[in-house]
Amino acid sequence: MTALSVNINKLALLRNSRGRDFPNLLTFTQRFIELGVHGITIHPRPDERHIRRQDAYDLAEFLRPHRNIEFNIEGFPSAGFLQLIHDTRPHQCTLVPDADNQLTSDHGWDFTAQGDFLADIIGRVKSWGVRVAVFLDPDVSQVELAAKAGADRIELYTAHYASEFEKGNSSVELYRSAAAKAQQLQMGVNAGHDLDLLNLGNFLAIAGILEVSIGHALIVECIEQGMDPVIKKYLAICEA
Repeated sequence: MTALSVNINKLALLRNSRGRDFPNLLTFTQRFIELGVHGITIHPRPDERHIRRQDAYDLAEFLRPHRNIEFNIEGFPSAGFLQLIHDTRPHQCTLVPDADNQLTSDHGWDFTAQGDFLADIIGRVKSWGVRVAVFLDPDVSQVELAAKAGADRIELYTAHYASEFEKGNSSVELYRSAAAKAQQLQMGVNAGHDLDLLNLGNFLAIAGILEVSIGHALIVECIEQGMDPVIKKYLAICEA
């Protein structure tokens, strides 16, 4: 079974747009947990345009009693981000190569150029008892370098797959090859970006995807269809 981790960034964006604590992130996190999701993901950015640093601390404390719910924090490994990981000790830290002013994630790491930098970061985060995933394009050579750098998992960047799926191309071969190589090298495989109810099932034909992190599309689908039916559909796809 593939674990479903809900990215709640867009709920934070809605909250911040009105200057009130509504929607309250902890209330919605509890609702997602009650509906059966397996994890909660956040991606704090330096400008705090959605998730704020305090949200990370509040969520870490809130999720501590929920031992079966994974807390995943994504982001670029700046000094401030690493301090946040050190303080909150999430189950998983997903390293993402985002610039400070980037609208959204749009590429994976280049371990050829940044491998030494990342190996040091990965070692530090793992020493805190936090599992480390790295955001990657479906490139077998990058998977091999990520393994050498000590990553526990890769997260396959799926925007290209989602775009091609929308055009009628459902091929997952590049992703399948990257996933197989990671598994061969004893790394786990996660996936995320632009996955939704329409394209997720086809993607999960790839064997051994441990976790998908889904936020933007899921929140929009919840607005359109309601939280309960949407989460039930996602869980059914992940369990199948």
